[in-house]
Amino acid sequence: NSLFSNKPTAEDLKWCGHLDAYNEAYDRITSKTPKPLQRIENKEFYYVSTTDDPIIEQIAVEAGEAEEGVTRVYATDAILAHLMASSRSVYPWDIVVQKMGGSIFFDKRDDSQFDYLTVSETAYEPPAVSEDADAINTPEKLSLEASVINQNFTQQILHGEKGRQQMDDPNPFYDEEESPGMEPASVAFRYRKFTFPGIELVVRCELHGTVTKRGEKQYMTAYALNEWDSKHSAGIEWRQKIDQQRGAVLATELKNNSCKLAKWTCQSMIAGADQMKIGYVSRKGRTDPHHHQILATQFYKPQDFSMQINLSVLTMWGVFKMFADKFIGMDDGKYVIMKDPNKAVVRIYSVPIDTFEEDEEDEEEEEEEGDDRGAAEN
Repeated sequence: NSLFSNKPTAEDLKWCGHLDAYNEAYDRITSKTPKPLQRIENKEFYYVSTTDDPIIEQIAVEAGEAEEGVTRVYATDAILAHLMASSRSVYPWDIVVQKMGGSIFFDKRDDSQFDYLTVSETAYEPPAVSEDADAINTPEKLSLEASVINQNFTQQILHGEKGRQQMDDPNPFYDEEESPGMEPASVAFRYRKFTFPGIELVVRCELHGTVTKRGEKQYMTAYALNEWDSKHSAGIEWRQKIDQQRGAVLATELKNNSCKLAKWTCQSMIAGADQMKIGYVSRKGRTDPHHHQILATQFYKPQDFSMQINLSVLTMWGVFKMFADKFIGMDDGKYVIMKDPNKAVVRIYSVPIDTFEEDEEDEEEEEEEGDDRGAAEN
């Protein structure tokens, strides 16, 4: 693979949100003493795209005109990690790219499945689509289940307000009036600038908590792998293996969820996380997608873990650089990067500048009409 690039230099631009401290009781969980996964009902999670982020907009405006020969690129860690790990993807996906002047913005579509986790995407026999409305192991249902598990896990393993670290600025997406009785999840948004020759890349990164190791406070990310039905996922029963043979469990997950694990690792490295916490969460019963147990958790250093899963940091940045260089050579406008649903091929399409934006205008018009109707009825 010739897609290599040296690691860029990184610089922090802004910190927002807060981080709660890790609860070390979760290091001691075993399959004999599992903890029920709780439903965290009062936390708000935000998956805001690049051009909808007010902080990125502020950074772009304040940066002004780029120097001659320098292109500014803006993205979120999730979008960037997705591109970096895209050679492992099987399911179709798309990313919207806007090029304006000396700047390039990588975005996701509002109504895409982008933020949902895939399940057993890279397995020899991935989950099958079913016409049965009650089927619980379809790709869509499993994706929703895994995404909810992941959210709940990241918050459950933290202490809450005890040991909370507030960042310089509050969470930019939280609005108390819009979310009564809710609070933002423990997430720090770390806006970072990565500098390559001719490219300045600004990324909104996420961290999920802090952990103290040998007396030193470290930043961590957290993610959950989930067991749904080992019979169907070419797997081994986690409850039998996870305590003595965790390596075997992880090896199977690496086969079945190679793309997802690579994305998490890329995100953790882009965010500058010192530790990456992986949780192993299983259904309480094979046919019950609503109740789960945490069977084990494990810390990994993202850099070490990347070597374990055969993810080269130089290739990671090389893939980004390849996409960036491609768009630097193209005219201003709007583009879509699309993964072919049936082949390991990615294509770039040029689209009209107002593509994907009509829906918003239609919605606004409908709302106005609704308001007029309401006024007329009164």
